[in-house]
Amino acid sequence: MPLLPEAVRRLAAWCAVVLLVSGVGYVGIRLCAELRTAVVPVLLALLGSALLRPFHRRMVKARVNRSVAAAVTCVAVVAVVGGAVYIVVAALIDSGDEIVASLKEAARGLTRHFGAAGTSLDDVASNARELLRKFGGTAASGVISGVSVVGESIAMAVLALLLVFFFLRDSDRAVDGLRAVAPRGTADTVEAMARRAFRAVEGFMRGTTFIAFIDAVCITVGLLVLRVPGAAGLGALVFVGAYIPYLGAFLSGGVAVLVALADRGFVIALWALGVVLAVQVLEGHVLQPMIQSRTVQMHPAVVMLTITAGASVAGILGMLLAVPLTAAAFGVIHELRERYTAPPEPGAPGTAPAGGS
Repeated sequence: MPLLPEAVRRLAAWCAVVLLVSGVGYVGIRLCAELRTAVVPVLLALLGSALLRPFHRRMVKARVNRSVAAAVTCVAVVAVVGGAVYIVVAALIDSGDEIVASLKEAARGLTRHFGAAGTSLDDVASNARELLRKFGGTAASGVISGVSVVGESIAMAVLALLLVFFFLRDSDRAVDGLRAVAPRGTADTVEAMARRAFRAVEGFMRGTTFIAFIDAVCITVGLLVLRVPGAAGLGALVFVGAYIPYLGAFLSGGVAVLVALADRGFVIALWALGVVLAVQVLEGHVLQPMIQSRTVQMHPAVVMLTITAGASVAGILGMLLAVPLTAAAFGVIHELRERYTAPPEPGAPGTAPAGGS
């Protein structure tokens, strides 16, 4: 006679499974954090390959050599990304002083209307030099560490670009290599899981890029109508930020509102805010359900929790990688469910007999 009821034993078994999976996941995350200079370029290259594979495939179908097609694709990526970064940085540099001046003016307005609360904000702005002198040593060490971070980021970006080239060029050999390293008897399952995961990532990247393009165009047009300076750069910033679902577009739209406030005043800033909110409503209620439902089906709550977890693990980079990795995990789970959840037998209890009414 068992000492514990069946329900308690099942609960204990599930708890053991959860603890085991959590432990393995934690160890995996720690290893990825320690080896981030090698892991991050691989993940970025996989995302880039998923996004650029259709373009590369079209060139190969046009009888362009695979290496040449991969090289042309990488050069195009460098040109587009470099141009977007230049436009964004130039626009923010041109408007940076105006943004700071507008924030100071807002602090003075709070001082006039709300007394102590505004005074505290104004004091923070006026005493920035004293705070900087007080924490000068910390700031200097931060600059040094910042330089090393920039160098590491450039190295990882170059490595990711090279990996994109090799992933695109040798994508036809990937399946054979994967089947060769799969354990005996599992090659078909491993291949199916990999294909489903890559299709999920590819669908996410394709759908997100389309949504980001529409967001950027709508906000750029709105800013041009409002005659906000740097509208093209702000639109490019919105395009890049849209790869972090929900939060990225909100933050980049906030920058656009600040620029409008700095150059065109409070009323135009309100109109810019209205444009950003209208685009957010269009994205959340029309574009996301219509486009992403055909590629990756994840509830918005799952997306937000995933972004939060990614930010806590790896900051902005974690926010960028969290959703596509979760999409790949969902794809693998769906594939395993389809393979190992067999339909009930025709004569099993609870099923209607064949030909029955």
